[in-house]
Amino acid sequence: MLDRTLAGTLAAIRPLDDEAIAAARALQARLTKPPGSLGVLEILAVRLAGLAGTCPPPVPEPAALAIFAGDHGVHAQGVTPWPQEVTAQMVANFLAGGAVVNAFARQCGAGVTVVDVGVKSPLDPAEGLELRKVRAGTRDLSVEPAMTREEALQAIEVGIDIAQQLVDGGAKILLTGDMGIANTTPSAALIAAFTHADPASVTGLGTGIDSETHARKVAVVTSAVVGLHAEDPVDVLAAVGGLEHAALVGYILRAAALRVPVLIDGVIAASAALAAAALAPACTAAMVAGHRSAEPGASVALGYLELEPLVDLGLRLGEGTGAVLALPIVASAVRVLHEVATFDSAGVAHK
Repeated sequence: MLDRTLAGTLAAIRPLDDEAIAAARALQARLTKPPGSLGVLEILAVRLAGLAGTCPPPVPEPAALAIFAGDHGVHAQGVTPWPQEVTAQMVANFLAGGAVVNAFARQCGAGVTVVDVGVKSPLDPAEGLELRKVRAGTRDLSVEPAMTREEALQAIEVGIDIAQQLVDGGAKILLTGDMGIANTTPSAALIAAFTHADPASVTGLGTGIDSETHARKVAVVTSAVVGLHAEDPVDVLAAVGGLEHAALVGYILRAAALRVPVLIDGVIAASAALAAAALAPACTAAMVAGHRSAEPGASVALGYLELEPLVDLGLRLGEGTGAVLALPIVASAVRVLHEVATFDSAGVAHK
């Protein structure tokens, strides 16, 4: 069993397997279709073979979505019109199966686990809920570090443990989800910090804000990043991230260590992916960008990570919705290698 600590997880992350990549490319060339005719699906299938170290790679079923939930002290700065209580209310909605992501997950058969890593309100035990609260919301990142380094590390290890638990339970692909009112503000700060992009260019409208609120949000992000001089990715995460961001970092890293693909959702997950890649550059091999969020920071983050999103539908909901929508595309890319006949086996003339 791999060491489940952050250090053990980082040590287990390896580059893609060259032999499996070569075998997948050779198999793609023999399938009954023109070479390259499936575009990015062929590239994805080859990469997943390299991740798994075998060709064809495992079909990514069953799928498991983890929705990490946390609250944010920066909410006090008026960066969103939504009350903080909505975080806990939406957790209850996820558990009742009434959110958009639940409908999408039922459609494609993905399991849903909700993780309280930092919800301000106390939550009662419930089926499908993991109570892993590190603290009741972060501090206000515009005033002080959002987390201590120890809290950030603890939240990272929550994500590591959840990923391990889901894979041990049979999951062949992990999907990222999040819930936290005001969490696009720390996401923008993380993206600006890790990519050195202009804070104004990566700070979007979140759940829908007016121009005055957006200007306030940009000012908060700009101030937080300008004063940030941390060199260690964990320190950056602690300074301006959220507890759900930190948990997503651990979740992504553990997926990479276990050589299981992880489908990245929107701007929150993309900002966490930047922190994960800063800790272990090779972990990007396990990442699949589910969609291009309408949040501007998401495109900046994905571009920095050199990840091409599978769908672009103008989504900005979060929850894991874009990742779940992209899941059948990932499964289809892999099924091609498992199920499509070769020219020789089908008796089809080759070019």
